[in-house]
Amino acid sequence: MVVCGVGASGSAAADDGGRARKKPQLLFQSDGERPGQLAGLQVIGIATRHEKVVVKSPAFAHAVRLAYERDPMAEPTWGLSYQARGPISMKAGRGSYPLTVEIAGRVVDRGTVRVVASQRPSFEVSGSVEGVRPGESVGLSFDDLYPGKTGSSFTVHSKAFKAPVPLRHDDHGGYWNNPRMFEAVPSVLPDAADGTYKVVLTGPDGRRIAERRLTVRASRPGDYDYTGKVHGPEFFGKRGDLGATPHFRVRAGGRMHVLWEDATPDAGEENRLTATSPAFEEPVRLKRDDSKAADGSDPRYYGLARIRSGLDGGSYPVTVVSHHGRVKRSSRLVVTAAPGHHGNTPGQQGDHGGFPAVAVISGGAGALAVGATGVLLVRARRARTGDSR
Repeated sequence: MVVCGVGASGSAAADDGGRARKKPQLLFQSDGERPGQLAGLQVIGIATRHEKVVVKSPAFAHAVRLAYERDPMAEPTWGLSYQARGPISMKAGRGSYPLTVEIAGRVVDRGTVRVVASQRPSFEVSGSVEGVRPGESVGLSFDDLYPGKTGSSFTVHSKAFKAPVPLRHDDHGGYWNNPRMFEAVPSVLPDAADGTYKVVLTGPDGRRIAERRLTVRASRPGDYDYTGKVHGPEFFGKRGDLGATPHFRVRAGGRMHVLWEDATPDAGEENRLTATSPAFEEPVRLKRDDSKAADGSDPRYYGLARIRSGLDGGSYPVTVVSHHGRVKRSSRLVVTAAPGHHGNTPGQQGDHGGFPAVAVISGGAGALAVGATGVLLVRARRARTGDSR
């Protein structure tokens, strides 16, 4: 990656107070721009606001006016930062072109932009050679950045997907610099049969543009992800010992969380893992823990369960089924009845207390759970009940 914009811009001058300050400097990173791409431009070291900051180049479709952007990481002595996205002309040929930075009509810095050849439109479907799993997400992309190409309504059709999939451009995504990159990430049907499926791209008028093949192959005995490496279900509340007793206890009408871990989860588990129990008001949807606390840990899922009011005290099974029914695990949950009391009072074990989220941090024999208020929940050791392994 090349950074353009050097020369006088890198030098320093002294202001009236004797402090060193940098002159305006163009920062431009480029591996070579295709005609029609957007070049990310930034000029730093500008002394005052409301100045006319413009970048010009024969490679651009037009002069680019930059706007002030506050940079929270910048030091005060660096001056102000102005940014914009400059469109490379669709008529620009291969070669290197000069860039100039002007403030109020005066050139303050220079640089270079390199333009590479255009590429023919391409349609890509992600997936391994061996095949994707039923329920797995698939990346679809159509790169249509080529002279003369217009329109933005593109659709992908395949029996591997639930419905036709529209492709869209994301101005803030990884391909922000390509205004004609259209993408989608659909999931293969969870019950899709093994086989090879046609994936057809059509344009605004329904005309077929391109076709690819997608191989679907379900996990089989002996595959690493056939039954995964699961642990749970386990339970935790707002605070206290999370499983330090043989049976987790919660009051009738209270609330608690269900935790499930799997080192090799099945494709699409993020959207269909559920915990069920006769003690719950309704099945509990388990969602993937994508918080910072989960970094470096096996994939884990959790959800908030509401215990039925007026439930008789006793031990109730909590069951999670995964891997397309190949894995079924249950643990016992102890519910304590409270005559004349409906639901937990704030701060009791098993009561969520109205906090919207808890992230569980497990490691070795212990675990931490961080609530929305930043409270640490400490588990002294894992407690395994029922047939949870």
